[in-house]
Amino acid sequence: MAEPPVIAVVGPTATGKSQLAVALARRLGGEVVNADSMQLYAGMDIGTAKLPPAERGGIAHHLLDVWPITKSAAVAEYQSLARAAIAEIHGRGRVPVLVGGSGLYLRGALDRLEFPGESAEIRARLSGELTAAGPGRLHSRLADLDPAAAAAILPTNGRRIVRALEVIELTGHPFTATMPGFDSIYVCTQIGLDRDDLDERVAQRVHSMMATGFLDEVRGLLPAGLRDSPTAGKALGYAQLLDCLSAEGEIRRDPAGAVQATIRATRRFVRRQRSWFRRDPRVRWFDAATPDLVDAACREVANTI
Repeated sequence: MAEPPVIAVVGPTATGKSQLAVALARRLGGEVVNADSMQLYAGMDIGTAKLPPAERGGIAHHLLDVWPITKSAAVAEYQSLARAAIAEIHGRGRVPVLVGGSGLYLRGALDRLEFPGESAEIRARLSGELTAAGPGRLHSRLADLDPAAAAAILPTNGRRIVRALEVIELTGHPFTATMPGFDSIYVCTQIGLDRDDLDERVAQRVHSMMATGFLDEVRGLLPAGLRDSPTAGKALGYAQLLDCLSAEGEIRRDPAGAVQATIRATRRFVRRQRSWFRRDPRVRWFDAATPDLVDAACREVANTI
């Protein structure tokens, strides 16, 4: 009996990927595997748009809430976790449905991708520069050495900038040169979602997050170490709201400015996600606003496996 396919629902944030993944899993007899790097963190629910259990349609979800917020993200570790989850789902004769907007994580799970080694010495030196000068200067250096990598990494994401520069120094090649061709290890269909009104949807989403307690979520994560977290504390929305709070969680600055900063940063992130996923010729794109989206996506799956 042939192994079931792997489905991936990809694309920019705020397009409705999570809802489509649940619908496809219900239609196809599947289970959902998270491929959003920030949804791996326990307690980061509202700000990452993590689907509440009541909205998961009874579908099993994997790789949510698996890391403490103090942990530094590691895509190689995620690769192992994701492939183990896929194997377990296949072992039950069911269809894995990966969903998320973290492009490198998705490629790590699906493709023949080996990650370069590490150098504690180089990373410590670059991290010292990051602390002393801030991410802007290092991001400018990355833009000179590897424009494609700089375009894909937020200028505020110091950890990823340091990693990209570390790989360049280790290998002598641009960070993006370590990415192989588009070659999946699975029989896989990738469904890409996009829509024309994302700027408006991003703003609505951030305001909705605030209305449902995002600031309180950030405040509640302070004792767990959110502010000093190398990854979680730099996440969109969380970093901006942290600037509004004292060490004790008291509001020291009007959150309205943080809300607007989060909207602007998320819109920039959407453009980077589009650029990343549009380079992959395997993705079959759909307008997320189309009324028969689930039917159309199911037809695409049937046509490509």
